[in-house]
Amino acid sequence: MSKPKHILVIRLSAMGDVAMSVPVLRAFTQEHPNIKLTVLTREFFKPFFRDLENVTVFSPDLNGKHKGFFGLYKLSKELKSLGIDQVADLHNVLRTKILKFFFFGKTFKQIDKGRDEKKALVEGRNFEQLKTTQERYADVFRSLGYSVNLSNPSFPEQAKLDQSTQESLGKDNKNWIGIAPFAQYQSKMYPLDLLERVIAQLSKTQKIVLFGGGEKEIKTLNIFQSKYENVINLAGKLSLNQELNVISNLDVMLSMDSGNAHIAAMLGKKVITIWNVTHPFAGFAPFNQPESHSLLANRSQFPLIPTSIYGNKFPENYKEAARTIAPETIINKIESII
Repeated sequence: MSKPKHILVIRLSAMGDVAMSVPVLRAFTQEHPNIKLTVLTREFFKPFFRDLENVTVFSPDLNGKHKGFFGLYKLSKELKSLGIDQVADLHNVLRTKILKFFFFGKTFKQIDKGRDEKKALVEGRNFEQLKTTQERYADVFRSLGYSVNLSNPSFPEQAKLDQSTQESLGKDNKNWIGIAPFAQYQSKMYPLDLLERVIAQLSKTQKIVLFGGGEKEIKTLNIFQSKYENVINLAGKLSLNQELNVISNLDVMLSMDSGNAHIAAMLGKKVITIWNVTHPFAGFAPFNQPESHSLLANRSQFPLIPTSIYGNKFPENYKEAARTIAPETIINKIESII
């Protein structure tokens, strides 16, 4: 009997991009249960892969012994000692290109990020849906010779909450609505004054669970918690494992075009996303969600959307394009889902 193959999967950052790889790896491991996967990613993201069969995580020390050219050489030696047969690079950045050099002789396939298509989208030359990031990840495995079918996904079972988390959330029969108001750039956020109207209305009948991180964000979320009944701010209070367990128990997640949307989607949750200067056509919509779950800024008023792929470039007057999405639209969408 031949020894199972061992594939190194590389996706070091960012949070949303790492989360998007999880449904692809789940589909792969179900189709190819005899193949071992080692995921090279940051230690913080390790819980994302906690329930995948035949998947282990290797976390490099990129600020210490694996830093720089010679550090990556050490890293490649450590990885080779695991018996790696093939490499699926889902990141394709300078660091992984250097690793490719050190893995000379091994089959090493890298993601095609579709930069030209994305440039055409941002420049307004071709406004159409591009291949999703999840399909681009799957293509890397296909180029290694494996089938990956994302059309009939499965997801982990709803997680059990530990006692302290249960006590934080309380017991009642309300639906749980997660809200993650923040993103890497303010230009990807829904205006907070409008979001407060969403929270004020929904919290009358539902439980609102707020997610975020960083001192400034936590202060903002604490204000929402203090002003409205049935609003709980979990930002900064839980480990990532505990946070994943809570998200696993949500009825719906409302998120920006950001990491929380992809985390909820990888757990099989219903996700509503708000899009400001970015657009789902770039391929970053959460996994397995209907098109109608993406709420878009008005392109008639803001025709240059998407102004960039990541939301870091935009005309000044586009910063709050998402104001064209009425709070009532968001409330109605959430209520129609739950």
